[in-house]
Amino acid sequence: MRGLAKRIIPCLDVKDGETVKGTNFVNLRKAGDPVELGKAYSEAGADELVYLDITASFEGRKTFTEMVTRVAREINIPFTVGGGINALEDVERLLYAGADKVSVNSAAIRRPQLINEITNKFGSQVCVCAIDARFDEDGWHCYVKGGRERVELGLFDWAKEVEQRGAGEILFTSMNHDGVKNGYANEALAQLADNLSIPIIASGGAGKKEHFRDAFTLGKADAALAASVFHFGEIPIHELKEYLRHEGINVR
Repeated sequence: MRGLAKRIIPCLDVKDGETVKGTNFVNLRKAGDPVELGKAYSEAGADELVYLDITASFEGRKTFTEMVTRVAREINIPFTVGGGINALEDVERLLYAGADKVSVNSAAIRRPQLINEITNKFGSQVCVCAIDARFDEDGWHCYVKGGRERVELGLFDWAKEVEQRGAGEILFTSMNHDGVKNGYANEALAQLADNLSIPIIASGGAGKKEHFRDAFTLGKADAALAASVFHFGEIPIHELKEYLRHEGINVR
């Protein structure tokens, strides 16, 4: 499992049809058209893309579904979509629009059975379970509603359950590290990688090329996801891959 080539995944947070990016889940600024950006990343060598409808839980979803259809038409690499997926109908709608995988977060915590339902109907490979967690005084805890609400679930226990219920991958975002650009939560990542056999996608904290290297070496992650360093042109993907190869990391 761990011997596979490491993946580089730009993440596009979409709000009202625009790509936005914040710090620690707040202070959003615009970063461009999600379809055009996705296309540019695909051409620049990204392995996959993640599109998150960050206001889906309490705003219309029509715009997002239309965008997914446009993305599927323009882009030839796999892409995952998430945000506001609460039932199988939502999964069906997005896969039908052209998404390769769906990412569930808050809804899976509220109703863990959702993971079983998705994987039973569409297969494990379609189900990515996103976990937003923060290192609080009493350890790593899961948060829902875009990081606004803490739940009584520890990161590692929940990750184990997610795997047991059939999820194909875990997308772990450290809220402490998100948008701060000081590196990923490598200790927590390594603990996840050691305890689980499904791929772990690192998210939250990329600021320079070394941070990606560390996520793969120290954090043992299978993929690294980032947003602002790509959106604002700070790290070109082809340069990043060149650097990682030079550091002895197997990238696609």
